Amino acid sequence: MKAVICRSFAPYTELGIEEVPAPVPGPGELLIEVRAAGVNFMDALMVAGKYQFKPPFPFSPGAEVSGVVRARGPDATGPAPGTRVLASSSHGGYAEQMVVPANQTFAIPEAMPDADAAAMTVVYGTSYHALRDRAALAANETLLVLGAAGGVGLTAVEIGKRMGARVIAAASTDEKLELCRRYGADATVNYQREDLRERVKDLSAGRGVDVVYDPVGGPYAEPMIRSLAAGGRYLVVGFAAGEIPKIPLNLLLLKQAAAVGVFYGGWAKAHPARNAANIAVMLEWYARGQLRPHISGSYPMAEFAEALRQVVDREAQGKVILTMG
Repeated sequence: MKAVICRSFAPYTELGIEEVPAPVPGPGELLIEVRAAGVNFMDALMVAGKYQFKPPFPFSPGAEVSGVVRARGPDATGPAPGTRVLASSSHGGYAEQMVVPANQTFAIPEAMPDADAAAMTVVYGTSYHALRDRAALAANETLLVLGAAGGVGLTAVEIGKRMGARVIAAASTDEKLELCRRYGADATVNYQREDLRERVKDLSAGRGVDVVYDPVGGPYAEPMIRSLAAGGRYLVVGFAAGEIPKIPLNLLLLKQAAAVGVFYGGWAKAHPARNAANIAVMLEWYARGQLRPHISGSYPMAEFAEALRQVVDREAQGKVILTMG
């Protein structure tokens, strides 16, 4: 089979496509014929050795796929061979076939396109887990989303609105903010030409916001913690800006606020039953037309580097997908 292969930690531009043996499912695993794979910022970090998890070499990046179950390993349950599924694992998705844990594989509706299915697990899973399990976002609270037109950001806008919150979307261009409004944002901030903290203060009538969803980090973290209302929650989702911020902890003390880490992959692996329940909710919302992944780019596997570049350079709006075969 063909796969994007990483043989030593390096920039994603140095990876290549190779012909390698097909994987064999072990105990509790399924073999998936991959039809589409989601492209995520963490994929570029992983191949560069900058992610918190480092797979053994050689490996293929890619944590989420859609496709068809082709075989079950020993003692594996889950969807039967021939079932269309979405699935996730730590890596392995930029390939024509992928082995995944059976408990991280879920049957999808027949009407669900492969691209939509490949766009669900990481970004929607992260945002739903963050807002529901980590922040306990309540109806009528105010949610501020940074990087709101990106992969995880746009799903946070969409899910936050679905949960009944008032959503403020912050992004770097007016074009991106228009997309956020189409996905339910009640108010927007262009942080390239507006003072982010002052604009949030105006939009919250000086009160501050209840929850900040931050996949960006860098220089935006401290002003957003200063923008929390009393009892607010600041969700640490990622560091797309490239800098891990240093936070003055006295701000949390004075605001009686919390900084809450969100590591969806680790949580899903440790709590498969709870993750399955979350996925079931999101698939039900999708079936009702209440979630709709925004696919901004779809590329064949041969163009994986361009797909990753769009994500790394923060040009993508919504989700970028690789297609196989």
